[in-house]
Amino acid sequence: MWHSFPVTIWRDFPGASTAPRSDPAAVTVGNFDGVHLGHQHVIARTRELAGGLPVIAVTFDPHPLAVVAPDHAPRRLTTTARRVELLLAAGADEVRILAFSPEMAAWTPQEFVDRVLVEQLRASLVAVGDNFRFGHRAQGDTTFLREAGERAGFGVDGLDLDGGAEPYSSTLVRRLVAEGRMREAGEVLGRPHEVSGVVRKGDQRGRDLGYPTANVPVDEAYAVPPDGVYAGWVVRADGPRLPAAISVGTNPTFDGVERRVESYVLDRTDLELYGEEIRVELVDLLRGMVKFDGVDALVVQMADDVERTREVLGL
Repeated sequence: MWHSFPVTIWRDFPGASTAPRSDPAAVTVGNFDGVHLGHQHVIARTRELAGGLPVIAVTFDPHPLAVVAPDHAPRRLTTTARRVELLLAAGADEVRILAFSPEMAAWTPQEFVDRVLVEQLRASLVAVGDNFRFGHRAQGDTTFLREAGERAGFGVDGLDLDGGAEPYSSTLVRRLVAEGRMREAGEVLGRPHEVSGVVRKGDQRGRDLGYPTANVPVDEAYAVPPDGVYAGWVVRADGPRLPAAISVGTNPTFDGVERRVESYVLDRTDLELYGEEIRVELVDLLRGMVKFDGVDALVVQMADDVERTREVLGL
């Protein structure tokens, strides 16, 4: 049994917990990137088996591949803050973020069980997806976890993956987003795929054309769909979801170079969003990005984009 921790176990993060537990808990562990329907099922199953115990979702930051194989680290589907929010909304009573490091990557599966599940969390039950792997070089699997649980006194439930022939996974969502298949990505997530960021001043051409946009620079660390125009929603931290026509790209008509997510909130020219963090939900692709011959042709197309957005969103 381990009684000292040479590395930090938990990342201190708003909405997440760090203190060792004194009472038993039901625990689920995973990357949970995107918190898709498969993840939501695991959390629901953990609660079903918990027998009244608090449900703790344990996740990792950064993604383990960003530490052990940085060149192969996947693009993220959500920010860490959004992942915490989604895990709590899915039914977790508490979220813990493992501060993944090279030292933690070297732990054997047994070290992970002893340090995290037993000493820190006092797990009475552990529920994971059947493809769960952990410990140095991913040597631990559900079979090892069950055997370790028998020795340590906690039960283990390994859940079959949801989704049929192509199981739900974060990898699947990333591929669908990369191909611009936003409706299908949304079906796996159980909600539209989203990007988020702080609105900053752009070129303000949209304002002059009658279509002012909220501009968020593209962060290439996150999964952003191909250049094009999308129907979706803008979500403010303290406000309702607002219908929007959304352009992703560099604005080629004006020879732009910076890739942005530019959202025109339908029928609103009064919004002041500069400096505000927003979430942009991408429901469906309307068309690819086009370089127009002039402003007049662009304005005609923007009007059509707005009407098609209304149709897609059922407005």
